Amino acid sequence: MSNEISSEKRSKIMSHIKGKETSIEIKVRKYLYLHGFRYRKNDKSLPGTPDIVITKYRAAIFVNGCFWHHHYNCKYATLPKTRKDYWIPKIQRNVDNDIKNYHQLEELDYRVIVVWECEINEVFEYRMQQLIEEIKNPDYK
Repeated sequence: MSNEISSEKRSKIMSHIKGKETSIEIKVRKYLYLHGFRYRKNDKSLPGTPDIVITKYRAAIFVNGCFWHHHYNCKYATLPKTRKDYWIPKIQRNVDNDIKNYHQLEELDYRVIVVWECEINEVFEYRMQQLIEEIKNPDYK
Protein backbone atom coordinates (compact mmCIF):
# COMPACT_ATOMS: atom_id res chain seq x y z
CA MET A 1 0.00 0.00 0.00
CA SER A 2 1.44 3.34 -0.98
CA ASN A 3 0.72 6.15 1.41
CA GLU A 4 1.14 9.74 0.27
CA ILE A 5 0.97 11.18 3.79
CA SER A 6 3.37 10.40 6.60
CA SER A 7 1.88 8.79 9.71
CA GLU A 8 2.73 11.90 11.75
CA LYS A 9 0.88 14.14 9.29
CA ARG A 10 -2.10 11.73 9.14
CA SER A 11 -2.21 11.62 12.94
CA LYS A 12 -2.31 15.42 13.04
CA ILE A 13 -5.12 15.51 10.46
CA MET A 14 -7.16 12.89 12.34
CA SER A 15 -6.66 14.66 15.68
CA HIS A 16 -8.49 17.69 14.28
CA ILE A 17 -11.68 15.75 13.56
CA LYS A 18 -14.19 16.92 16.11
CA GLY A 19 -16.27 14.52 18.17
CA LYS A 20 -18.51 17.18 19.64
CA GLU A 21 -19.41 20.80 18.98
CA THR A 22 -19.53 20.08 15.25
CA SER A 23 -21.12 22.63 12.94
CA ILE A 24 -24.15 20.41 12.32
CA GLU A 25 -24.69 19.84 16.07
CA ILE A 26 -24.54 23.57 16.70
CA LYS A 27 -27.01 24.23 13.87
CA VAL A 28 -29.51 21.73 15.33
CA ARG A 29 -29.08 23.09 18.87
CA LYS A 30 -29.60 26.69 17.74
CA TYR A 31 -32.76 25.71 15.90
CA LEU A 32 -34.14 23.88 18.94
CA TYR A 33 -33.23 26.75 21.28
CA LEU A 34 -34.94 29.30 18.99
CA HIS A 35 -38.05 27.13 19.11
CA GLY A 36 -38.18 27.12 22.90
CA PHE A 37 -36.43 23.85 23.74
CA ARG A 38 -33.97 23.73 26.60
CA TYR A 39 -31.51 20.89 26.69
CA ARG A 40 -28.29 19.47 28.02
CA LYS A 41 -25.50 18.78 25.60
CA ASN A 42 -23.10 15.82 25.53
CA ASP A 43 -24.54 14.29 28.69
CA LYS A 44 -21.89 11.86 29.92
CA SER A 45 -24.24 10.38 32.51
CA LEU A 46 -26.24 8.65 29.75
CA PRO A 47 -25.11 5.76 27.53
CA GLY A 48 -23.45 6.95 24.33
CA THR A 49 -23.19 10.56 25.57
CA PRO A 50 -26.09 11.92 23.48
CA ASP A 51 -25.38 15.18 21.67
CA ILE A 52 -28.63 16.73 22.91
CA VAL A 53 -30.81 15.60 25.83
CA ILE A 54 -34.21 17.14 26.45
CA THR A 55 -35.17 15.76 29.85
CA LYS A 56 -38.66 17.27 29.81
CA TYR A 57 -39.51 14.95 26.90
CA ARG A 58 -37.03 12.17 27.79
CA ALA A 59 -35.48 12.55 24.36
CA ALA A 60 -31.87 11.69 23.55
CA ILE A 61 -30.80 13.15 20.22
CA PHE A 62 -27.74 12.06 18.29
CA VAL A 63 -26.48 14.20 15.42
CA ASN A 64 -24.51 11.62 13.45
CA GLY A 65 -22.03 12.02 10.66
CA CYS A 66 -23.01 9.76 7.77
CA PHE A 67 -19.47 8.47 7.22
CA TRP A 68 -18.53 7.78 10.84
CA HIS A 69 -21.83 6.10 11.76
CA HIS A 70 -22.40 4.51 8.33
CA HIS A 71 -25.76 5.91 7.33
CA TYR A 72 -27.15 3.08 5.24
CA ASN A 73 -27.65 3.90 1.54
CA CYS A 74 -26.31 7.43 1.96
CA LYS A 75 -23.97 8.99 -0.56
CA TYR A 76 -21.82 10.37 2.27
CA ALA A 77 -21.30 6.93 3.85
CA THR A 78 -18.93 5.49 1.28
CA LEU A 79 -16.02 3.44 2.54
CA PRO A 80 -12.48 4.51 1.70
CA LYS A 81 -10.88 2.60 -1.16
CA THR A 82 -7.64 2.03 0.74
CA ARG A 83 -6.98 0.35 4.10
CA LYS A 84 -10.35 -1.41 4.13
CA ASP A 85 -8.95 -3.85 6.69
CA TYR A 86 -8.76 -0.86 9.06
CA TRP A 87 -11.86 1.15 8.09
CA ILE A 88 -14.50 -1.57 7.86
CA PRO A 89 -13.98 -2.88 11.43
CA LYS A 90 -13.65 0.68 12.77
CA ILE A 91 -16.92 1.87 11.28
CA GLN A 92 -18.64 -1.39 12.23
CA ARG A 93 -17.56 -0.84 15.86
CA ASN A 94 -19.18 2.61 15.71
CA VAL A 95 -22.42 1.12 14.37
CA ASP A 96 -22.39 -1.66 16.99
CA ASN A 97 -21.77 0.85 19.79
CA ASP A 98 -24.60 3.04 18.49
CA ILE A 99 -27.05 0.12 18.58
CA LYS A 100 -25.92 -0.90 22.08
CA ASN A 101 -26.24 2.68 23.39
CA TYR A 102 -29.66 3.17 21.79
CA HIS A 103 -30.95 0.02 23.49
CA GLN A 104 -29.54 1.11 26.86
CA LEU A 105 -31.19 4.52 26.53
CA GLU A 106 -34.51 2.92 25.64
CA GLU A 107 -34.22 0.75 28.77
CA LEU A 108 -33.91 4.02 30.71
CA ASP A 109 -37.17 5.21 29.06
CA TYR A 110 -35.47 7.68 26.74
CA ARG A 111 -36.62 8.06 23.17
CA VAL A 112 -33.67 7.94 20.82
CA ILE A 113 -33.77 10.30 17.86
CA VAL A 114 -31.04 10.28 15.23
CA VAL A 115 -30.46 13.25 12.95
CA TRP A 116 -28.12 12.50 10.06
CA GLU A 117 -25.57 14.87 8.55
CA CYS A 118 -27.11 14.52 5.07
CA GLU A 119 -30.51 15.60 6.42
CA ILE A 120 -28.95 18.75 7.83
CA ASN A 121 -27.15 19.51 4.58
CA GLU A 122 -30.01 18.74 2.20
CA VAL A 123 -33.42 19.20 3.86
CA PHE A 124 -32.68 21.16 7.03
CA GLU A 125 -35.96 23.00 7.59
CA TYR A 126 -38.09 19.93 6.85
CA ARG A 127 -35.95 17.70 9.10
CA MET A 128 -36.06 20.21 11.97
CA GLN A 129 -39.87 20.40 11.80
CA GLN A 130 -39.92 16.59 11.86
CA LEU A 131 -37.51 16.60 14.81
CA ILE A 132 -39.80 18.89 16.82
CA GLU A 133 -42.71 16.52 16.13
CA GLU A 134 -40.57 13.54 17.21
CA ILE A 135 -39.63 15.31 20.44
CA LYS A 136 -43.13 16.43 21.38
CA ASN A 137 -45.05 13.35 20.23
CA PRO A 138 -43.75 9.99 21.49
CA ASP A 139 -45.88 8.12 18.92
CA TYR A 140 -44.61 10.12 15.92
CA LYS A 141 -43.10 8.19 13.02
